[in-house]
Amino acid sequence: MFLYIVGLTVFFYVYRWFRELGRVPNKSEKFVYITGCDTGFGNLLAKHLDAKGFCVIAGCYTEKGEVELKKCCSDKLTTLHLDVIDNSSIKKAAESIKTLVGERGLWAVVNNAGVSFPTAPSDWLEIEDFKQMINVNLIGVVAITLSVLPLIKKAKGRVVNVASVFGRISTLGGAYCITKYGVEAFNDGLRRNMAPFGVKVLCIEPGFFKTSVTDSTVFESHLQRLWEKLPQEVKDEYGSDFIDRTMLAVKEKFEKMLDPDLMKVVSCMEHAVAAVHPRTRYSPGWDAKFIWLPLSYMPTFISDAFVLKDVVKPKVSVL
Repeated sequence: MFLYIVGLTVFFYVYRWFRELGRVPNKSEKFVYITGCDTGFGNLLAKHLDAKGFCVIAGCYTEKGEVELKKCCSDKLTTLHLDVIDNSSIKKAAESIKTLVGERGLWAVVNNAGVSFPTAPSDWLEIEDFKQMINVNLIGVVAITLSVLPLIKKAKGRVVNVASVFGRISTLGGAYCITKYGVEAFNDGLRRNMAPFGVKVLCIEPGFFKTSVTDSTVFESHLQRLWEKLPQEVKDEYGSDFIDRTMLAVKEKFEKMLDPDLMKVVSCMEHAVAAVHPRTRYSPGWDAKFIWLPLSYMPTFISDAFVLKDVVKPKVSVL
């Protein structure tokens, strides 16, 4: 019986590997719209797909991002100024894309743009801190998708949404996990809604990777800024050394988990865009596969115990 199960498992993975090898034809005629191309995953994906022969439309927040991307890519790559929380910017970009793709439609949109700060204990934050991140990470994803969805339907193309393993399990204070849970929900509903039209909707759920989103220096500066605004009562609850203890934990544990190989994520994005048979979900990173996703299926008391075991606790903690 054991050998039978092992045999079936091996057969499944070999079959899946073989099935996923195929790539879509006529890449030079397929347009791919990527958000958040100034740095990180979006920047690398734009370069990677450009080298693969796709017609890349890179949405950049800064002029510097546009200029630097054009320098290292082919003439086929088009850059657009894009602010994912500005409706006029989104609409202008969509109109430019409609003119560019013509009757062929848009093969794929990759919703990559996102922010991770401010992240802090929720009782340190104000509602505006939540709104800011929700507008970028969630409303921005929905707005960008809706702006080009008719063009994607025309091409029977793909929507690729970059969520996170923290759209499966919530460990952080603030809006980050809220937004990623929201992206997961939007992704699932849209996938079922678009299936009759031949549109595939895929989700990327990375673990911890070394990008500006996980920069400990930026995290510390945001934490310090929020600390200085706190009432003295809250400071007393957490203790004057809370930030120092938090940053020590970040350097001793969190930074060791960061994977510097961003191509693990970019390869998943490329597969979602280019494979004949893409996966519904991708979970790049060993921590995603072997820690966070399994933990998300555990009973709540187990996941709570795991998360709280190493968390930096306030001075008045009863745990």
